[in-house]
Amino acid sequence: MAGHSKWANIKHRKGAQDAKRGKAFTKVVKDIMVAARIGGPDPDANPRLRLAIAKAKAVSLPKENLDRAIKKGAGLLEGVDYEEVMYEAYGPGGVAILIECLTDNRNRTAPEIRNIFSKRGLALAASGAAAHSYNHLGHVLVGAEETDEDELTLAALDYPVDDVVQSTDDNGKPVFQVLSSIADLEEVRSGLESASFHVVEYGLTWVPTVTVPVEGSDADQLVALLDALENNDDVQHVYANYEFSDAELERLENS
Repeated sequence: MAGHSKWANIKHRKGAQDAKRGKAFTKVVKDIMVAARIGGPDPDANPRLRLAIAKAKAVSLPKENLDRAIKKGAGLLEGVDYEEVMYEAYGPGGVAILIECLTDNRNRTAPEIRNIFSKRGLALAASGAAAHSYNHLGHVLVGAEETDEDELTLAALDYPVDDVVQSTDDNGKPVFQVLSSIADLEEVRSGLESASFHVVEYGLTWVPTVTVPVEGSDADQLVALLDALENNDDVQHVYANYEFSDAELERLENS
């Protein structure tokens, strides 16, 4: 997750993430609707919905919008039906990129994503072409500012945890990322919460098995590409297996 974490830092410091409040609202509303459709409208019985609601509150989504999204997703109100779709590609420097979307119209989303790449002389790849460079895992993010790393690592030994790594959340705040298999995610989350650790987020993620060093013009083009993807309303998450050196990261942050 090194590349993903560093991109979060760049976005935070450059003020690029969710620059428009409406975009943030659109993304969390979609997440809520899909979660409610899959697991029902009760957050106590639907961990995915509970997480989506927490994200919505973090961006100050009005309560009436939140309640309406839950009801629409659960079929209690008429609304748009969103589906999950993932696109794969290779970016500047040979970086493998995964783009997770929530869309109500694939015939709109696919050309938009394809156009972002084609404008840069790139193309989407076949399904599985980029994903083979990643592992699909569960992750629990624990706030780092109020957590002792040794205590967390020791506590994690009581649960089926694969790894504990330093990372950042989407707002650039430091966290510890506790990784597990998807099947063990709920056990790990509930166990860490029971042990009084502050869980700020949990869900599924893609973790690269290999990273690609990128610098210079390739790095500039990659940052612009990732920014364009995340500014698309249908894009929920973008993963890229790049690695920036400290010097390159400093140059990008100051450019």
